[in-house]
Amino acid sequence: MLRTNHAILHAFDFEVGSAYLSQAELPLDDRQTKSYVQRHLRRITSSPESRHGEFSEDSRFAAQLAEYLAGANDFVGISVEVAQWFWEELRRMDAVEQCDLLVAEFEETPDLKASDREDEVAASFDGDAPRWFAVLVLPRKLTFAHELDPESNGIFRNDGTLPSPTQKIVSYLLINERTMAIDFSDKPRLIAGREVNVIADDFLKCQTRPSGRDVFSAVSAIVEEVSQEAGLTPAMEVSRAKAALAHAAEADEAVSPRDVGRAVFADREDLRERYERAVDQQQLPDEVPVRRGAANRMAKTHSIRTDTGITITFPSELAEREGFIDFSRSENGRLTITISNVARIDNR
Repeated sequence: MLRTNHAILHAFDFEVGSAYLSQAELPLDDRQTKSYVQRHLRRITSSPESRHGEFSEDSRFAAQLAEYLAGANDFVGISVEVAQWFWEELRRMDAVEQCDLLVAEFEETPDLKASDREDEVAASFDGDAPRWFAVLVLPRKLTFAHELDPESNGIFRNDGTLPSPTQKIVSYLLINERTMAIDFSDKPRLIAGREVNVIADDFLKCQTRPSGRDVFSAVSAIVEEVSQEAGLTPAMEVSRAKAALAHAAEADEAVSPRDVGRAVFADREDLRERYERAVDQQQLPDEVPVRRGAANRMAKTHSIRTDTGITITFPSELAEREGFIDFSRSENGRLTITISNVARIDNR
């Protein structure tokens, strides 16, 4: 469960060249405002696209955040400093994008749900819940609306619409205030013809590691290649890799590429060694943080498509359980897929 303690919204208008830096926090006692902020925060905290990093010694923002955590600045003050930096940097882009900047501080207890008892929820936030500092670049959308007037009606343009709570946010950062570990996502931007990663290289100045999705895509490709070379069924082995990832994330919220390979090729030492050589060649990290929600998105199901146009999606864990889905190959090399233990079939 997530509880937002502070949130503030700053507006940038690059067309007129003005930044509107708020001096008041958003009213989180307003249900609609609170829901909007928290839905965006939930999406980025569970995003498998989040890359990971650590502050470098010369990071200016790391020092500013440390001052804030020590009580030398308040939330509005540090949010304004952050907004001023983003305003100055984003206005230098070759192609500016209208946006607002949401800054928030929140706590999270992943094991609780909104439906749990109020006393349990309150106790879970009593000093030990992880606290996060978040910055989200919210792209504004161009929308049109019907204007109704007693004397006339028409269509008017609105350039200031915020993204919906379900829209994917590309540029954001999350900092664990206890460990100073960083999760972030961004896209390359052009400034004076030079491609720049604004958040990682300029604002955070952090050493970066790949996202859980990046690592798992690489692991899946290695498992598929090794399986194919060994005459195994890649679809089954990749689904077993997904199941291993989900189990690891459920237990530790972290995944080791080597452990995934050991689980998939437990009975074949030769394939396990070939897999680990490929992991070394690609210089994959020993371990990558993967939140449970992100792992479920990536690994809960596995989809395959045959050359005859048939698509099958099944829970990844079924690859480890006998008698549910099986692949066999005939002498002419053709595959047969057998789905068993089915009590009901629904049309979708």
